[in-house]
Amino acid sequence: MDYTITGIEPGAGITETTERALEEYDNLQDWELETSSTAGMMGQLDSAITNEEPIVVTGWTPHYKFEMYDLKFLEDPEGVYGDTEFVHTMSRIGFEEDMPEAYAILENFSWEVDDMQEIMLAAQDIEFEEAASNWIEENRDTVDSWTDGVDEVDDQSIELGSFPWDSERASSQVVTQVLEEHGFDVTLSNVDPSILFQALAQGDVDATVAPWLPTTQGAYLEEYGDDIVDMGPNMEGTVIGLVVPEYMDIESIEDLNAQD
Repeated sequence: MDYTITGIEPGAGITETTERALEEYDNLQDWELETSSTAGMMGQLDSAITNEEPIVVTGWTPHYKFEMYDLKFLEDPEGVYGDTEFVHTMSRIGFEEDMPEAYAILENFSWEVDDMQEIMLAAQDIEFEEAASNWIEENRDTVDSWTDGVDEVDDQSIELGSFPWDSERASSQVVTQVLEEHGFDVTLSNVDPSILFQALAQGDVDATVAPWLPTTQGAYLEEYGDDIVDMGPNMEGTVIGLVVPEYMDIESIEDLNAQD
């Protein structure tokens, strides 16, 4: 492992949290966080597991890697990564008044970790758009519960924001297609979390179903929260932390060896 944690993009919330972990844990003081991309992290994880080598990666659920490999989260006694995370729906101020139908659908939007993970796994072989469309058709009762009693609109434009990661690609594609079925003309932009929160606060984006709270994007909510409407969780039971293969004989972040 070369005293290295394999991470993802520099702008990701879990990247910033892991940088704090390197400071909080005495045994990690001389470790390094290698940032790259989600695809890069997955490539290194696959290579390590194929050769049964040790590796530590930044991880979160839902993610399809837990369907592909036997993995475990390391215990976090310092609580750097927080407890269970929630994925929230948020909007700009005035969105409910301007687009009551879209607001109602997004307020009703709620699903499970397994739902998102199912789309993410399917999207390894097909496009996210197709994976989301298939999920919608197979879960029509759930989708209908989000739109029940909401009037259709006629080609009303709406701007959605999201993050450029697989978990958010799953949720944003589902919401985009459900809104389109109801008559909306949806523009979806995938941007860095800091840019999305700023855009919501400035009214440049109408809504999002992407932010993870209270830990992952909590700092951005603290900065911009007075100018954003938090519509509440759309998913619960998500987790972030450090992840290792089951074959590694460690259970806690504190079990990682310090550099001599």
